[in-house]
Amino acid sequence: MAASRPARASTLEHWESYWRGHADLDRTYSTGGRLAREVLEDGAVAGRWVLEVGAGSGRDTLELARAGAKAVVLDYSPASLALVGAQARAQGLAVHLVRADALATPFRDDTFEVVFHQGLLEHFRDPLPLLRENARIARRGGRVVVDVPQTLHVYTVMKQILIACNAWFAGWETQFTPAGLERVLRTAGLAVRRGYGEWMVPGLWYRVLRELLKRGPGVTLPLEPHGPEWWARGWTRLRARLARHRWALYTCHVIGSVATKP
Repeated sequence: MAASRPARASTLEHWESYWRGHADLDRTYSTGGRLAREVLEDGAVAGRWVLEVGAGSGRDTLELARAGAKAVVLDYSPASLALVGAQARAQGLAVHLVRADALATPFRDDTFEVVFHQGLLEHFRDPLPLLRENARIARRGGRVVVDVPQTLHVYTVMKQILIACNAWFAGWETQFTPAGLERVLRTAGLAVRRGYGEWMVPGLWYRVLRELLKRGPGVTLPLEPHGPEWWARGWTRLRARLARHRWALYTCHVIGSVATKP
């Protein structure tokens, strides 16, 4: 009998390689500050303990630190933590760096006013242990903000093709619909307050073209192309109108939910 094919997984080696290759954040797409925006929408964080799990570049945590939060980042990747630490020092910000397992964090129950993560939950075949750990360390009445890829998007189709070909940079990941994300948060014992989403700007095809040109002839297009101001304003107004509707979340490439710990 032929040996079974090992299950693909997102590993430490994937992330060490990724963050060593993306240390120059001026050449790396950001979240646009959406995690910090969603956290701050519910009130000031000055003097409050906030935790980003799976820190990545830590740019949202740095924004919250600038707003006065007592900021902590947790990751199992030394390269990620080194990147966050270097940014914090360069900006004169105090950020506590913790290397640990996201499923068994070294924190007491009811520690943080806000626990949040982006680009993390989709790497777990069973999301509940991570969300229950998030809920454990959040304070009663505190917030858990979870940000994930959205299922019904062409980006997701492309990603799943690359995963099937064993060519995705992160090994394996899944995705969620808005209803599916809310369902798993409630199963973890959290109360969903609201959802949000964001469209890919610049668009997927521009990003693919940029990557192909960079790897092929070595041509580097701008990270953020700038068209006429009237064009940018028009798209900004349209996205703001669409964001008022629940159905529009199903057109976004990333979605998130803001939940509270009862």
